[in-house]
Amino acid sequence: MPSHGIRDRVAIIGMGCTSFGEHWDQSIGDLALTASQEALGSAGLDLDAIDAFWLGSAGTLASGLLLAEPLKIRYKPVTHVENFCATGSEALRNAAYAVASGAYDIAMALGVEKLKDSGYSGLFDLNPTTDGTELEMTPPAAFSMIVPAYAEKYGVSEDTLKDVLSHIAYKNHANGAKNPKAQFRREVPLERIRSSPTIAGKLGLFDCSGVSDGAAAAILCRAEDAHRYCSDPVVLKGVGFVVGPAEGTKKPDYDFTTFPEVVASAEDAYRQAGITNPREEICVAEVHDCFTPTELVLMEDLGFSERGRAWKDCLDGRFRLDGNQPVNSDGGLKSFGHPIGASGLRMMYEIWLQLRGEAGPRQIADPKIGLTHNLGGLPGNCVSCVSVVGKAA
Repeated sequence: MPSHGIRDRVAIIGMGCTSFGEHWDQSIGDLALTASQEALGSAGLDLDAIDAFWLGSAGTLASGLLLAEPLKIRYKPVTHVENFCATGSEALRNAAYAVASGAYDIAMALGVEKLKDSGYSGLFDLNPTTDGTELEMTPPAAFSMIVPAYAEKYGVSEDTLKDVLSHIAYKNHANGAKNPKAQFRREVPLERIRSSPTIAGKLGLFDCSGVSDGAAAAILCRAEDAHRYCSDPVVLKGVGFVVGPAEGTKKPDYDFTTFPEVVASAEDAYRQAGITNPREEICVAEVHDCFTPTELVLMEDLGFSERGRAWKDCLDGRFRLDGNQPVNSDGGLKSFGHPIGASGLRMMYEIWLQLRGEAGPRQIADPKIGLTHNLGGLPGNCVSCVSVVGKAA
């Protein structure tokens, strides 16, 4: 049975986000404190007003004490959650359902990660021990499988796809250049992207998201109470979350051109929110562009493009900041960075700014409905969360 949802029952009344990047001079607690203080300030609340906390952090193997100590939370519930790269969205989802249930009046969801101190100097790899039937590949190698599969299925030359992926990276770096909190804050010439050193398969350096430190936080309450705390809250319309059966890569004919988990989570979120035509109804979206081919196929899985047509929409500029359906207006994982536990909440932070008209030079004209998509795992073995949010009535 599909989820019943919590449409228009929970509002986001405050958000905060650190800059993402190499924060060698800050601890994981420092980052959590900065994000939470900004969120509390935007809602006009102090810490004592928060009834319960959900902490998302994927690489710490820690408890709620990771948040309680730096924030000086005294004798309140702090729940630690983890779901691969969808950890931030998991924290938000749990906090939202706790508020919707009536268990708590006000809750905080916070995601934080300190990857630069993890010992990984390159692209981050977080894979548990398995039974040996999973792909023995790094994430860049696994996601690079999308490129030849897409080229063969839709009759697109790999040279053309290289141009498409380069345009996606160029777009996201151009957006990140307008974002003072992004890890990479400069535009990169298209030809430099196209000729960058190869990382895996057909993926170059600029096709891969960065390794980052950072934190983001959200404060939630019941929708009917939201205007007590802020004049322009953002309301949750639908939250679709699914875990796949992890059998994709065990199949010789697995289709790398789609994530069934994304399709299922999007369908659930759209049903909850009453979205029937996402291509026309979603005004702005933040999606999980861990690698540029991921963003390409997500445009089709989320219903923004017809099957086999996303590459044309990318080249036509549909998803640029000045296009009909801007995607990753803050730079996405590619330019903003990807501290795993924080990314899902960072996505919501950008949609929060956009819907409130506070995105500065990235602001799009009068958005009504926004979407975040957060993926965790690898092709054929992943989890997916899609959230649809809108302005409060």
